Amino acid sequence: MPLPLTLHHILHTTFYYTPTLYISAMAPALTESLPAAPHQLNSNAPRDIFPDGLKTTGQHAPLYDHIREFEQFPKEITGRTAWQPEEYRGQPEKWTHAFNAEEIEELSTAADNFLKAKIPLTGISKKNFPLPNLSKDLETLREDLLNGKGFILFKGFPVEKWGNHKSAVAYMGLGTYLGYFVSQNSRGHVLGHVKDLGEDSTQIDKVRIYRTNARQYFHADDSDVVGLLCIAKALEGGESDIASSHTVYNALAKERPDVLQTLTAPIWYFDRKGETSAGQEEYIRTSVIYLERGENARVYTKWDPYYVRSLSRFSDAGIIPPLSPEQLEAIEVLEQTCQRSALHMVLDVGDIQFVTNSHVLHSRTEYKDYPPPAPRRHLMRLWLATPEEEGGWKLPFWDSNEKKRGGIQVDDQAPVAPLDAE
Repeated sequence: MPLPLTLHHILHTTFYYTPTLYISAMAPALTESLPAAPHQLNSNAPRDIFPDGLKTTGQHAPLYDHIREFEQFPKEITGRTAWQPEEYRGQPEKWTHAFNAEEIEELSTAADNFLKAKIPLTGISKKNFPLPNLSKDLETLREDLLNGKGFILFKGFPVEKWGNHKSAVAYMGLGTYLGYFVSQNSRGHVLGHVKDLGEDSTQIDKVRIYRTNARQYFHADDSDVVGLLCIAKALEGGESDIASSHTVYNALAKERPDVLQTLTAPIWYFDRKGETSAGQEEYIRTSVIYLERGENARVYTKWDPYYVRSLSRFSDAGIIPPLSPEQLEAIEVLEQTCQRSALHMVLDVGDIQFVTNSHVLHSRTEYKDYPPPAPRRHLMRLWLATPEEEGGWKLPFWDSNEKKRGGIQVDDQAPVAPLDAE
């Protein structure tokens, strides 16, 4: 089986693209198995750096010989993943779960015992955070996240009673039943904080938008599942929208197949915004929409317009091609189609939203915080990985079987779990 393309080969392979066809010197393979990883697997990472023995694999290019041509994509996607917002609007009982007293008590007991054991928060796992009863429901939820509608909103998490530390422990412990937490930035944050730190949102080649109050367009994060726990709300705005990327796919297949084809071609460059390990490139060439490996392949979407629009420093220098008119149109059409297909929700204090990134895109409205001394809008964020061997999607990446696939990892940066934004 051919090995993944080297960076030299990637940058010097000629890709011809028109609205109807893309051709590479490498023909896409339809095999299901993965080649050996290009470097040592991360499942036995040194425990003096990584307390659970697992290292986030980080960002990397896809296996180009596993990228399918447009003609192999489905004409339509059916099933639980291709939902319409009308199915859920005004029917919160279909997608929300209010924690009952027994569930809160179970979470509280597990969190208290974990804190007493003085285990580092980065070492939390199902083994040291037992949920004998709630775990059964979480197993069902995990299946629906990965293979069904792809989202849920928990309500009634007692953050004000517990405070940030115990809330973080209970939240991360809950998350371990859905996936393995991965690093979210170059500083190794496995517990992230969505909060306006006053950074300039117009500097999109340097600034991560979650650290500002700016609008976030529809996108997917660099993990299989993303969790958001609301600690404090904004004065106005900061509301959430989600859309089934399979429903969006169907709309594009029917209305704008040319745009859909543009999104499936490996002609898109994604910025890494300096969060790179030694020797790595500052960008990745990839597709926006993929197919899984193997038979009955599902459609997977990996997208963030901020990471595509921020590369002018390279395109102006002639290092990578600028966005074509077809790509610029695809960006606009994709956003508009997501907006038409969106389900709106508002996160209150104590709400936890879990969303899959494989087939659900999410966005956020611009927001304004309360004036001091009131707390600023604050969401604790988890990025969770679901490896292929544990029911995760068969992705066209070398790390599909890794427990902590995806995320952002810079060199051997140790994981950290700060209790507030920094």
